[in-house]
Amino acid sequence: MNEIPRPFSPVLVDRLAVAGRVAVLTGAGISAESGLATFRDPGGIWEQFRPEELANMTAFLHNPELVQGWYAHRRKVAEEARPNAGHYALAELETMVPNCTLITQNIDGLYNRAGSHHVIELHGNIMRSYCVVCARPATALELATLSEGATAMCPECGGLIRPDVVWFGEMLPEVAINAAADAAREADVFLSIGTSAVVYPAANLPLEARGWGAFVVEINIEPSAIANAVDEVVLGPAGRVLPELVAAVWHKRTLLTN
Repeated sequence: MNEIPRPFSPVLVDRLAVAGRVAVLTGAGISAESGLATFRDPGGIWEQFRPEELANMTAFLHNPELVQGWYAHRRKVAEEARPNAGHYALAELETMVPNCTLITQNIDGLYNRAGSHHVIELHGNIMRSYCVVCARPATALELATLSEGATAMCPECGGLIRPDVVWFGEMLPEVAINAAADAAREADVFLSIGTSAVVYPAANLPLEARGWGAFVVEINIEPSAIANAVDEVVLGPAGRVLPELVAAVWHKRTLLTN
């Protein structure tokens, strides 16, 4: 009755059950389980472009209509995607832990739609756009213009409207990366989920957390570049592992509080 489900260890469940602070880093792997497996969809008009050719300021200024159209397509794909069981499990974990911070490299906004509230978006959010001149956020009506093939311009200053995401050659938002680093240093348990751990500075967060004493766990379909440096590796899709893990944590916390 009290048996811990596999493939994770009782140590992980025990650590999460008593943790006051948990930090979670997520990458493309968890979004892949919602059908957002690649940076671009195979087939269609966008197959002829490499992401590096579109996701940068030079390409945007040279052909804003093309870049805006590509992101309108990507936003539509993200809007049609649905949070999976892994997203919902993370939202449930947030309700159990006094301080739970979700740090994501994904831009699809699925965590918020699943119910997570403390989310740090390192690479921005494709559902938002803003004017490159006056920084005014774009409205839903202005974003709708992007899908009609016309160049979207700010109605107040005439500046181009760009997606609120980090492009190649751009730095991560300072506020976001500093908040992520703080969460890593303060964590009792750090979960690294669905990330290959090759893109820095995000890839360094699990190692930084471990250096400050956190119990660091990787959850992935295959070992990442830092798998040998963490405390535990759980192999499997997040959509299967996380619901089982969160259920086990809830069960353990119930035993501890009764």
